[in-house]
Amino acid sequence: MLTKKTVIGIGIGALGIALGSFFLIQSIISNVNTVDDTVDIAKSDVFQFDAQKHFHEFLNVTGSSFHVVMKTPSDGLQVDRDFQNEISFDWYSLQDGKHFINITNTGGTTLHVTGKLQAVQSPLIFMSHLIVISSGILIIGISAAFSVRKPRGF
Repeated sequence: MLTKKTVIGIGIGALGIALGSFFLIQSIISNVNTVDDTVDIAKSDVFQFDAQKHFHEFLNVTGSSFHVVMKTPSDGLQVDRDFQNEISFDWYSLQDGKHFINITNTGGTTLHVTGKLQAVQSPLIFMSHLIVISSGILIIGISAAFSVRKPRGF
């Protein structure tokens, strides 16, 4: 017979395992970040991310005038100049490494930045999902002990 504390513990542990597994699978499958930002007058928007070789990146900037600084690893896309009205960047990573994009609004209207940036997930995010799953398993194990034998003080 399961006690009340055992059932509550199993429920909380199962919830932790389910949520951790869901977000772990989601972080493995989706590594595309959708960008839809607005940049006010005289402000900047900065993107820094790690990408692997052959990842596809797309960025579109619309506004009266703006300055773009873009640095990709190796001999990839290197941009440092002013643009007006609209510009689209569509590139593939030539080598693994960090991408840096800085868009500064130099015009009199707000900028609209859209695109899709494919990035590598941080290993810390992956580990945090595994810790949540492990905690759920641990909670279920400790809760199961309550139905076998009640420890002193409970």
